[in-house]
Amino acid sequence: MGALDSTYGALLIGVVAAGVLYGCTFVQTWTYFTHYPSDRLYIKLIVASAFVADTTHQILITHTAYTYLVTNWGVSEELSNVVWSLPLQTFFNGYTTFCVQCFLAMRIYKLSNRSLVGTVSVMVLVVAQFIVVLVYGSKTMYLHTFAQAVPLRGLVKSINITTALGDFIIALFLCILLQRSRTGFRKSDMIINQLIMFSIKTGLLTSLCALASLICISVWPNAFYYMAFYFCVGRLYCNSLLAVLNARKKLRSESQNEAISLCQATQRLGTSSVLGTTSKHIPGNISIKVDTTHEYIPDEQHSASLNSDMKNPEVV
Repeated sequence: MGALDSTYGALLIGVVAAGVLYGCTFVQTWTYFTHYPSDRLYIKLIVASAFVADTTHQILITHTAYTYLVTNWGVSEELSNVVWSLPLQTFFNGYTTFCVQCFLAMRIYKLSNRSLVGTVSVMVLVVAQFIVVLVYGSKTMYLHTFAQAVPLRGLVKSINITTALGDFIIALFLCILLQRSRTGFRKSDMIINQLIMFSIKTGLLTSLCALASLICISVWPNAFYYMAFYFCVGRLYCNSLLAVLNARKKLRSESQNEAISLCQATQRLGTSSVLGTTSKHIPGNISIKVDTTHEYIPDEQHSASLNSDMKNPEVV
């Protein structure tokens, strides 16, 4: 085992970083349930289960760090043993990743008009990654020392590879489908651009974190550098899910503002044309009678017709 700074020092940094991200998760979860009480039940269940898994994972890795660095302080022989909470955290981290990736796969299914090609391609990677997590977690539960974990490094690499590849495929499909959803309206296209950039950023962030974990365990197999990144993967997934859900109100508001502005512009155009017809200068010594007929369209029907012509991007 390497020096303390490359093992339990790296583990401690991972716990602290995950704790900071968990604070963001907590705030975003509270924001979601406060602002979206009428969401569908399955979305609430996904958010609740991901938050519970994320919370449990934070408790477990905190227990791991506390046991090694406080409880067993000065007992060097205990540093080579595996604390029960360390392998157990793998299940909850993997479950959070699985939940969020399934949610994103469902978005691909809806945006592609229920096409199974993209959805199945994504779900194959998602399910494969979760199966590897279950196998790895089950094997590590029976470990007593870190030396016994050496043969399992291949499974750790497989988890990171499938995670990074799954994120890349999901981001790619979302960008392609959102690009095809352009409407021609400036505001709507701006919203779609925001969604595309958001998909790229979140997919890139989680992919880079998984790749960093893969590189660390490949270059420094006897150190815990990879744990610092792996502990944060679940937090990044949970925060990306909540960020997508919490951004809907703002995006819908911008889309509605576009419809209102178009409606008002059309009404002003109609008023100007009427005034231009009836306010022409007529010489005072000539008496002319002009009969004009005005056709009025109720605002509700006018707004409805405009809204029906617009295609708002699907956010969820």
